[in-house]
Amino acid sequence: MLSKKIDSCRICKNQGIDLILDLGEQPLANSLKREAYIGENKVPLIICRCTKCGTIQLTENASPEVMFEDYVWVTGTSSTAKEYSKVFCQRVIDKAKGDGLRIVEIASNDGTFLESFKGKGHKVLGVDPAKNIAEIANERKIPTIDKFFSEELAETIVTDYGAADIVIARNVIPHVPDPNNIVSGIAKTLKNEGIGVIEFHWSEKIVKEIHYDSIYHEHYFYHSIASLERLLKIHGLKVFDVDISPISGGSLVIYFSKEQRKESKELNELRSHENSIGLNSKEQWDEFAKASKLHSKLLRNMVIEEYEKGKKIIGYGASARSSTMLNFCNIDNSLITLIADKSSLKHGKYTAGTNILITDPDTALECKPDIILLLAWNFKDEIIQELKERGYKGEVIVPLPVKPTKITI
Repeated sequence: MLSKKIDSCRICKNQGIDLILDLGEQPLANSLKREAYIGENKVPLIICRCTKCGTIQLTENASPEVMFEDYVWVTGTSSTAKEYSKVFCQRVIDKAKGDGLRIVEIASNDGTFLESFKGKGHKVLGVDPAKNIAEIANERKIPTIDKFFSEELAETIVTDYGAADIVIARNVIPHVPDPNNIVSGIAKTLKNEGIGVIEFHWSEKIVKEIHYDSIYHEHYFYHSIASLERLLKIHGLKVFDVDISPISGGSLVIYFSKEQRKESKELNELRSHENSIGLNSKEQWDEFAKASKLHSKLLRNMVIEEYEKGKKIIGYGASARSSTMLNFCNIDNSLITLIADKSSLKHGKYTAGTNILITDPDTALECKPDIILLLAWNFKDEIIQELKERGYKGEVIVPLPVKPTKITI
């Protein structure tokens, strides 16, 4: 079965659920095709809110095995992510303190982030269900288990490798349909004095900057500090600090432990901020839904206007986020000639639902586009610089944050 509709909150099991935004039936975002116009399975893409705990989540459980066992996002293709991995490493080490630390990363992808820790002399172990990506990590000498992380696997890791000083879960907790299982596994893997690290796309950014493109079937949840704290508390884990991350157009990194630690000023300030704006309230998310529908119309009209002027339009960034945006805005290969992307795993394939050919950036620019739709807008500075270096001179539509804008480079 490709998906199953939920009948209760995945975290607190409450059966009261309010629908927030329906983005229509969409294909799985990373289900790129080898041919255009072949049949596709589609799954309702709808977010809802638990009336008891306020957690924002999808109404459908799409199959994790289908989505993650053969994956196309490779962390190392982003220079922004590679540079941030060094900053992230130092921040975590400063909080953990110690030499020769034992570090486990869940959903470690190609090992880019663990590489920084290994370079500082720490012992690392990655866990990632995508066999093709785990193979890349192992070839890079980052030991990686190609399985889904779970309570059961946590017990195996502790037995075979020992308990961890640090467990990292970057942009993965929202990706699992049973978060209680994975957080329980983190608690089992951590030493009593160890620290856990969760990075997540902050729902404050999603709501305020209208990041509806971050909604896709891989993301079962859209978390705030409050909703993650509730989840961690169930398993005896206590949040004590927070950092800001540039990933996904605005993320947070929370630090937690089994033992109570002194809470940072930054954590308490962000908690208060969430409360003051009613971040998990139905009213906030209803406004987000209205703004998302308006934005989709504005962006589609902007693209159509340029197309009707006779301009050749290409996209840049065949990410999962771009799939949601293109399908929700009904922008397909009748308007966009092709999409450039640096990941060789995507080249020669077609986008899910919208049938746009994906090529490498050099090939894309050879078609001499007049305007580029920057689908990977969350890497705007990095991509604009690369376009300049490749000699592109023309217009760029930046769809988000907040509203579509057009710039000339």
